[in-house]
Formats: sequence, structure tokens, C-alpha cells
Amino acid sequence: MSENNGSPSRNEPSEARDETTFERADRNFAEILQELRVTQAGVQILFAFLLTLAFTERFPSLDTVQRTTYVTTLLLAVLSAALFTAPAAVHRSLFGQHSKPRIVRVSSRLAGIGMAVLVFALAGSVLLVVDVAVGRTGGIIASAGTLLMCAGLWGLLPVLVRGAGERQGEGRGTTPDTGASDDVRPSGPR
Repeated sequence: MSENNGSPSRNEPSEARDETTFERADRNFAEILQELRVTQAGVQILFAFLLTLAFTERFPSLDTVQRTTYVTTLLLAVLSAALFTAPAAVHRSLFGQHSKPRIVRVSSRLAGIGMAVLVFALAGSVLLVVDVAVGRTGGIIASAGTLLMCAGLWGLLPVLVRGAGERQGEGRGTTPDTGASDDVRPSGPR
């Protein structure tokens, strides 16, 4: 075991899964990529929707607030897409350099930041569409509801699930049947 954080050392197998640090990093990176496939599809659809809006007949009639919301939301969608694709670029740049554990940590952080940016892109798109369709007050309410829903599902729900697992004796970030850690974040103090 590593002395600094209690996780297996560089080539020492993990107790429950019988995998080295690099095997674990390979597995975790594959899981991150699978998660990103889901989110990237949503971001791409949102981005395509936003791109087409500028070419609709009604676009010239948008007021200043609606145009500002549109441009801001478009840029947030671009930033989110960039954050979600960055792990592939990081992996490609560091391929073959035995950096997979570091790539996994960086990729996990990029994905987390991408999700936070995506929340605002979704809320902005809802604000814009509902503002145009129903009015500014409805847009603000729908946008706030979108923020709350995403914060609940993406932020609060995982905390509640983790807490329930810990109360059932599963431990932080471990699977109930093996006790092995599936968490891509480094163990130990944060």
C-alpha cells in the first residue's frame, strides 16, 4: 500500500479486483469515456439546435436580452463540448507515456467541469425558448427549474446515494459485493 493515501502503489494489485494501478486506470478511463459518450450526444444535439436558431425567420425579431441569452448559451454549449472532448485529446497527447492514472484524474475533472457548464447551457436554452414562446417571466421560472432539477439529479442525488451506501456498510466509493473502489478520484484526503 502507498504510505501517503492508502491506495495500492504503482504496480501493487488492488485487493478486491486483483488489478494493478494501471489496470484500474484503464478500466476507469473506459468508464469515463462511456459516460462522455452519453453527455457528448446531448451537447451535440443542443449545439446543433442553437446553431440552427440563428437562421430561422423569427431570429431577427429577438430583443437584446434574448440575443444575449442566445450567444451566451451557444458559447456555453461550445465550452461544454470542448470540455467533454478534452479527455480524448489529453489521452492522445500522453499516449504511451505510462500516464494513465494522471489522465484519468484530469479527465474526471474535465468531465465534472463540463457537466457544470452544461447545466448553464441547458438552463440558458430553456430560458431562451420559453421566453420566446411564453414570455420572460415564464422563461426565468423554467430556467430556474432546469437549474434546480439538474442540481438535484446531478449533484444532490449522488450525495444521497453515496450516503445510503455508507449507511449500509458499503464504504465510500466501493461496490457492495467486493468492497473494491470504483471511484476515479484519488483516495485519501481532499
